[in-house]
Amino acid sequence: MDKAIILSAGQGSRLGHLVDERPKCLIDFGGRSLLDRQLDTLEANGVREAVVVTGFQDDLIEADLERRTGGPKVRTLYNPFYKVADNLGSLFMARDELAGDCLVWNGDTLVSDSLMAKVLGNDRAGICVTIDRKEGYDEDDMKVVVDPDGRLRAIGKRLPMDRVNGESIGLLAFRSGGAERFREAIEHDIRTPEGTTIWYLRVIHHLAETSDVWTFDIEGEEWGEVDFPEDVERARELVAGWDSRKDSAAA
Repeated sequence: MDKAIILSAGQGSRLGHLVDERPKCLIDFGGRSLLDRQLDTLEANGVREAVVVTGFQDDLIEADLERRTGGPKVRTLYNPFYKVADNLGSLFMARDELAGDCLVWNGDTLVSDSLMAKVLGNDRAGICVTIDRKEGYDEDDMKVVVDPDGRLRAIGKRLPMDRVNGESIGLLAFRSGGAERFREAIEHDIRTPEGTTIWYLRVIHHLAETSDVWTFDIEGEEWGEVDFPEDVERARELVAGWDSRKDSAAA
């Protein structure tokens, strides 16, 4: 898999003053921005190209990317509608990039190198949503209902809790025509009355209602989502552990 699309257009207003002067993807984690961390993970796993969808303070993101050396080849794509459309708007702007085998990765999610390696090593054809499991789920989790064979039945924040048995981590893999099928569904759903107000995972939900969408379970692997101020400290502790292990391995 050669390409990843990273959705980094939003401000991340739920983070309060942390994003007054910078987008969420530029918050510092152990001396590197969140976006840098994502690109480093792609580099470590041989992904050669990244398309970063920008919006809020895109000039700062461009400057941050210019400082990088090495890693995947990075292109940016500006979403001028980031204030008035949810992240489906970002993928609509990037729809031409949905071709061949590729990843779609939320710009607020950090994953370990080993987690990414497992996602890339999974050869499930079509559309595959990376999921995790835990004992309980809250209203902000992007919850899923998954069959025992891994087939996705539903995804969303408002699913009945008695059916929920996992959560999406914001990392999807598309193979063997899956990206093209997703692109067609995006072009359809963006034209509906709710089109500019929904998450792109709502489109995945619609696809799962009528066709096969699969999941990939990474339970036990390390990842973190950065939505609220308390998430930042947890994520910093997480990456500090990753960095420490890398330093020990290099010594």
